[in-house]
Amino acid sequence: MSEATPAQPAHHPWVYLNGEVVAAQQAVLPVTTQAFNYGTGVFEGIRGYASHDGTHINIFRLDAHIARLISSASLLLIDLPEPEEIAALIRDLLQRNDTQGDCYIRPLAFKRHLLPGSGFGVKLTGVSSGFSVNSLPMKTYVKQDGLRCTLSSWRRVADNAVPARAKITGSYVNSALAMEAAQRGGYDDALMLNNHGNVAEATTANIFMVKKGRLITPPVSAHILEGITRDSIITLAKDFFNLTVEERDILPSELLTAEECFLSGTGLEIAPVVQIDHRNFKSVHPESLTQGIKDIYQQAVRGKLKNYQSWLTSVY
Repeated sequence: MSEATPAQPAHHPWVYLNGEVVAAQQAVLPVTTQAFNYGTGVFEGIRGYASHDGTHINIFRLDAHIARLISSASLLLIDLPEPEEIAALIRDLLQRNDTQGDCYIRPLAFKRHLLPGSGFGVKLTGVSSGFSVNSLPMKTYVKQDGLRCTLSSWRRVADNAVPARAKITGSYVNSALAMEAAQRGGYDDALMLNNHGNVAEATTANIFMVKKGRLITPPVSAHILEGITRDSIITLAKDFFNLTVEERDILPSELLTAEECFLSGTGLEIAPVVQIDHRNFKSVHPESLTQGIKDIYQQAVRGKLKNYQSWLTSVY
């Protein structure tokens, strides 16, 4: 029997951690780290894409992601470098890792350890801040023939319990519980309602539906993350399809009577939904609005749309 070949590491070999670039295997934190114990960290998911002509690697909407990271961190009293410094270290890290294709970038700001004189316990004041960035190769990873989803019995965490507009590490147990139940039931993802009974979002994505030619999505007041992909879609829908996206509350019954539905997020990009529980949708039809928006979005991230070059930050 031949000797097994060691699996290739999923992540790039170099990461940034607390002011230094170190080998990924050496990027460790003590078990006493406050964020590990109490979920007091915030993060971003950012995509880098090879340009359509293969000559560049561009980071999509880097400035918007950094602004949201800083906003999230401010809620937990986490100190961060200046935006320009964060952008530079992300670009430098991708260069150091010799990134040649599509990739995913994960900045993480976290509460680190208690400062001298600060008593033991869960808190925000009197705790130092930490910051890391890691990255990995990432192509499209969701099913391209459409997702099958279910309306979850797990409710989306209310904004007055855990701020929905911030990507707080501890809050993602809400998503994990909903996703686990959905997948054990044979579905690809879960759609969660908020505490008012209206549609909020999927486990890691915003929701859009198409009904009678209108593109509709829950408002930011529905306890959703203010998605950057969501914001990009709203702009592209107006510019290319002459649509003003309706941002309003959606009841589950209205979602189930829509013609199309899709999810949006940095990680999964634009993912058509073909089924929610017993209801089927036309989201993968070649002439659907979902497919039209998906195509335009891919052109934008690949640098094919001249008017959207400001969304791209070149790595090299």
